[in-house]
Amino acid sequence: MTVFAAAAVLLTGAGVARAEPSPAELEKQIDDMWNQLEPIIEQYNQVHGQLKENQAKAAGLQKQLQPLEAQVDAAMGKIGDIAVRQYKLGRVTTMQVLLSGATPTDMIDQLAMVNAIARSERAQIAGVAAARDKLATDKQALDVLINQQSAQDADLAAKKAQIEGKVAELQKLRQQAYGSSGATGELKPVACPVDYLGGPGGTAAKKACELIGKPYVWGATGPKSYDCSGLTLAAWAAAGVTLRHYTKWQWEDAKAVSRADLRPGDLVFFYSDLHHVGLYVGGGWMVHAPTSGDYVRMAKLDGRPIAGYRRPG
Repeated sequence: MTVFAAAAVLLTGAGVARAEPSPAELEKQIDDMWNQLEPIIEQYNQVHGQLKENQAKAAGLQKQLQPLEAQVDAAMGKIGDIAVRQYKLGRVTTMQVLLSGATPTDMIDQLAMVNAIARSERAQIAGVAAARDKLATDKQALDVLINQQSAQDADLAAKKAQIEGKVAELQKLRQQAYGSSGATGELKPVACPVDYLGGPGGTAAKKACELIGKPYVWGATGPKSYDCSGLTLAAWAAAGVTLRHYTKWQWEDAKAVSRADLRPGDLVFFYSDLHHVGLYVGGGWMVHAPTSGDYVRMAKLDGRPIAGYRRPG
């Protein structure tokens, strides 16, 4: 039975030994369900980000191609004009040779001059044509990639309704365990940040603390709602540091630190596939956007399997 099927059983009560599962059991179900959903959300963030980046690159290449095409077309037009003049000159000089007594040498000299001009024109456009051809090849390859990513993006977007349905199941489970408040216990049980430090990390930690209480929405980067990597992105943006909206990119863009060296602002990544991230605020606490139906909140670091720690900037 899948986790979602198990959730349906919980909601209907069929096959459940106890009519009222404990909050701990429901939390386990919520965690299991969300660990299937969040990787899809982060995959969407990755594909959508790559698609937008490549679409911008393609637009840039097209802007570069247009003037090069115009230059090549204009230059080829000149060469065409020279060819016509060369053809006409050849006929005129032949007639001149026959009727006016001009020597064949005169005709050859005039033809050679026209040929030299044509070669010069061709040499001038060779570099432009080569640049145009390279850009056209690059854009063609990029267009193929964009088509592939557009299909992925559309496929993931099509799953939105399915994800929202599963999210609704999560929310029903939460309401069973905790009523209709939409929150599990206190969002901010201790001072936040627990340890305050200056510098960019301190600024990021302070910003994350200010966002406590904002609702989780997948794919969101604020200002009204956030997902996990959207929260860390927004917190570090307040410190003037740019993070990309995808957990694995944030892992790559920051440097490794040990747990012993953790300080407020550092990122804490969870699970082997890095599909969740929180922001350390000191004292063994972090601020994170946990699951749909929940809110940005504080949590102890050790509630999930930790994959590692990173420091942006």
